[in-house]
Amino acid sequence: MSQKSFSYHHPFILESGRSLPGFHLAYTTHGRLNKDKSNAVWIFHALTANSNPIEWWPGLVGEKTLLDPAKYFIVCVNMPGSCYGSISPLDIDPATGESYYHDFPLFTTRDMVHAYRHLRKFLGIGKIHIGIGGSMGGQQLLEWAIEEPDAFEFIFPIATNAEHSAWGIAFNASQRMCIENDITWKNKDVDAGLEGMKVARSVALISYRHYDTYVKSQHGFTGETENEPVDKQVFKAETYQRYQGEKLAKRFNAFSYYFLSQSMDKHNAGRGRESVKTALHSIKSRALVISISSDMLFPTCEQELLAAHIPHAELAIIDSYYGHDGFLLEYEQLSQLIEDFLEQYKTTLPDLSSEQAGNYKLQKQINGNT
Repeated sequence: MSQKSFSYHHPFILESGRSLPGFHLAYTTHGRLNKDKSNAVWIFHALTANSNPIEWWPGLVGEKTLLDPAKYFIVCVNMPGSCYGSISPLDIDPATGESYYHDFPLFTTRDMVHAYRHLRKFLGIGKIHIGIGGSMGGQQLLEWAIEEPDAFEFIFPIATNAEHSAWGIAFNASQRMCIENDITWKNKDVDAGLEGMKVARSVALISYRHYDTYVKSQHGFTGETENEPVDKQVFKAETYQRYQGEKLAKRFNAFSYYFLSQSMDKHNAGRGRESVKTALHSIKSRALVISISSDMLFPTCEQELLAAHIPHAELAIIDSYYGHDGFLLEYEQLSQLIEDFLEQYKTTLPDLSSEQAGNYKLQKQINGNT
């Protein structure tokens, strides 16, 4: 395993109309492409993750897991705009000779997959056997499957949507307001907006989890204050929120957080196409759409829409108290669903070349073990 860098030295036009002289992408690979190039797996990471899925999806990717490098050639790219090696706001703008900072060009999820297609060609990958991603990663996966219907054999969009909701945009806008109200945000400095980002992360976490998550894991007071007078007691939920903000600030920056949240807001599979439903109907891949029952940020109704309009799709619902973050934590359930889906589609589903295949729907629900 190693992180690599791919550079594209040709004009690259974004959806906004802004033209870049090129771009670079950081990506990680695990395993090797087999002789007939039929074992490629493309993993799409979520908002603040990096290009190494073994670090943030260890129960799903890695030795002796479902996505084992001994079997698959696994590729994961760091999103443009992120701070883990791909083109980002801290990079030098060729037009000015200084870092982009606040002037970084917005990459939509569609722009992102347009960039990935050049990397795919460079890697010599033809049809991708499996595409998988949750949350913002699932948004990118859907965009690619729509833009290039023959690119994937199987896709697994998890806890995601075809168009970012007003609810999701409201959460992201509130987080950006936290950053904007940091007095340092206007500075052209790597640490600008960092305190605001800590607050933003606290806001985000509420949408990532669920009422039951906090009740079960953050109820009560911190141990050292439990027996103190009431005015001295400190709630676990409060210290947890502060801890999560500090934790992110040690590995991320406010510029990447700000622009990536905008990228998520701009996600709309129907933009420039007839409609969201028409766009989804163009997908040719066999799809298992996975939902988390307690997800408040990407609720099940959004995955139901995906499964209803992707022609060869099934819907599976995982019962979990983790909320949206269940897509990162429910390894066993995800592995079971995906493994069963791959097996049954090989053996029990109708020939996908037939007209009847487009009407085949199956919904499964399994209980969590949390």
